Amino acid sequence: MVEQDQDDNRSFLVGISGPEIGSREAEALLDELQALVATIGLETVDRQTVRVREISPRYYLGSGKAEELAQAARDAGADVIVFDEELSPAQQRNWEQLSKLSVTDRQGIILEIFADRAQTHEAHLQVELAQMEYFLPRLTSAWSHLSRQRGGRRGTRGEGETQLEVDRRIVLRRIASLKRELSGVRNGRAIMRKQRLASTTPNGSIVGYTNAGKSSLLQALTGARVEVANKLFATLDPATRRLELDGGQGVLLTDTVGFIRRLPHGLVEAFKSTLEETVISDFLIHVMDASDAAIHRHAQVTREVLAEIGGANTPTIQVLNKSDLVAPDYLEMLRLEFPEAIGVSARTGNGMDALRDRVREVITLNFSRVAVSLPHDRYDLAALIHRTGHVVHEDYEGNGIRIDADVPERTRQKLVGFTITGPTRAEGESE
Repeated sequence: MVEQDQDDNRSFLVGISGPEIGSREAEALLDELQALVATIGLETVDRQTVRVREISPRYYLGSGKAEELAQAARDAGADVIVFDEELSPAQQRNWEQLSKLSVTDRQGIILEIFADRAQTHEAHLQVELAQMEYFLPRLTSAWSHLSRQRGGRRGTRGEGETQLEVDRRIVLRRIASLKRELSGVRNGRAIMRKQRLASTTPNGSIVGYTNAGKSSLLQALTGARVEVANKLFATLDPATRRLELDGGQGVLLTDTVGFIRRLPHGLVEAFKSTLEETVISDFLIHVMDASDAAIHRHAQVTREVLAEIGGANTPTIQVLNKSDLVAPDYLEMLRLEFPEAIGVSARTGNGMDALRDRVREVITLNFSRVAVSLPHDRYDLAALIHRTGHVVHEDYEGNGIRIDADVPERTRQKLVGFTITGPTRAEGESE
């Protein structure tokens, strides 16, 4: 973790290029890292990208280049060096010894942001668990170093070793406690998930790269107030709102935590129960920022995270948000590259009607035609059909009501026992 005093807010960023990451991509990643450190109040005083052909176990890069970067960071007046690549605990310790500065990496910065953004009890538990698991091996390295500094000899229990054991026990106990508490929270979420699955109301999740405008889109679509902020990871806690479509069809939409490149695996694991909300959705709305130069890379990251949590095969609506911020010819080019995407602006409301129409199309893909005869005391089922499906014919009969409708599978299951065999009627058809 980056512990900073009020004045210790100057960062020196180090990006890495190599056989798998070209210089342009490394610079784009460094741009993103600069935005990340700014989110926790760190000013970037300088940045450098280093080409690494072979990873060094000591400094990640060669000793000569490491000394050069450490001096550059000190000359720039930096308080902390931030690596875009993940450092091992030993590498982090070696860099701190070499530079005499605080040293962290992208994972540490993202964890810090998540800790700052967490609002609910569950989010706090999830973030703290990820932080503890990230911190534990670094704690070990720190105290091993202290033990050697204070003259601990083989076969003796030096002060550093004793304190290390104490601190390790404290952290391990806290990790176990957090896992137990999260297990209880997840059981409650599992019950809520079952209730959602039993509900006849279709549900969708809004996914995408962080700061693509997911919360703004949810607010623009539903008219319901949600927290909207132009900052990274503004949403850690899922927010669900109801979207009313023409004809009275209701849809539940859930805003989810934003994705990012190199999202720490510990966070993916800790937030798994939250991220899995997307897996049980009937459909996804994948929000992309049309004004983002890295839109293709960020779209790929979203697809990769969805695949990791089991949501790759969920029906997906692609949305090019912030389309009002780009030139018309560039937007047309994006539409050629994302032919299924709908261009919208959550800020102006442009494209929202087209998006609502697409939502209706997606949720009706798995509708099936049924004919039911309902007695007078089951008009609640008639209301359910009107609320969740599309009625094509309705006749009031002496002993009740006959309805021919296209309905989702969840509604069809509730109508078992009232269905009529034989041909169904088309819209406007009479007996």
